[in-house]
Amino acid sequence: MRGLRRLSTTMREWRLTVKALLSTDHPILAHLIPIRRCNLACAYCNEYDASSSPVPISEMRRRVDLLADLGTSIITLSGGEPLLHPELESIIAAIRDRGIVASMITNGYLLSRKRIEQLNRAGLEHLQISIDNVEPDDVSKKSLRVLDKKLVYLAELADFKVNINSVLGSAVRNPDDALKIGRRAVELGFTCTVGIIHDGKGHLKPLSGREAEVFEELKLTGKKGYPRINRYFQENLAAGKPNNWACRAGARYLYVCEDGLVHYCSQQRGYPGIPLSEYTIEDIRREYRTRKGCAPYCTVSCVHQASMADFWRAPQEYRMPHRLPVRRPTCGGGLVQLE
Repeated sequence: MRGLRRLSTTMREWRLTVKALLSTDHPILAHLIPIRRCNLACAYCNEYDASSSPVPISEMRRRVDLLADLGTSIITLSGGEPLLHPELESIIAAIRDRGIVASMITNGYLLSRKRIEQLNRAGLEHLQISIDNVEPDDVSKKSLRVLDKKLVYLAELADFKVNINSVLGSAVRNPDDALKIGRRAVELGFTCTVGIIHDGKGHLKPLSGREAEVFEELKLTGKKGYPRINRYFQENLAAGKPNNWACRAGARYLYVCEDGLVHYCSQQRGYPGIPLSEYTIEDIRREYRTRKGCAPYCTVSCVHQASMADFWRAPQEYRMPHRLPVRRPTCGGGLVQLE
């Protein structure tokens, strides 16, 4: 049963790849935020708060429908911590009901055997956990020691694909931890990736010394899946080199915040700042051709992956404006402060 479900997911992903090659007028991937609150407070993270309420389920279903109407292929629930949303499984079911691949990024703390079975029933297809260290410290509590039992539960029960992302870069004290995490992921049958993290202000710190050595070792670890096909993107970042690529954020990739506004990504909140309910094919086409000044040193690999289908076509002609006006959401959400 598990193998058949994962095979079905893989076949759907191949169909979506063909769709992406045939048409540029739809998002490949959207990150949808059901709650900004997180149960942790990692020092490098700028994507959470400690107090936000969950977005009502009726509004989340509406946003899923709006993304489906734009032709979105994959929706990844993120945060904050999405497992804090009291009706998360209903959101996942709504995504699947519209024929969209359902994915989630979580810190894993709230996973249990019961919750994994609930995610199976809801139809989740992908899950990623980022683990920052082997032992918790004052920078991050996302440690292998704390989460290993959760990983064992996932290996035993999950019908969905699981990727474990270890990290290198700013605030990571022991780079060998990433290697231990990657090897444990492979031992449990998961895919593994490594991310180069930014600091709390979104700035990149190039790798050096043992960090660079661990990065090279991790490239040879585990299965070679879609999350790793942009390896050269990470290699340039590890060396502190810019990447020459066409970022299609706002078109192939959308970041929809808890207020229902569309942004380029988690690190460029405020651009373009348009309510999802007002986002149109004209917006997609404009952003598809908009050159983003932040692209050369971008660390957001999911945006890079979503843009890969279009590296060879449609050169970007316009420059990203210094700032764009934020339209007031029709759903009654708040405004995003432009930086």
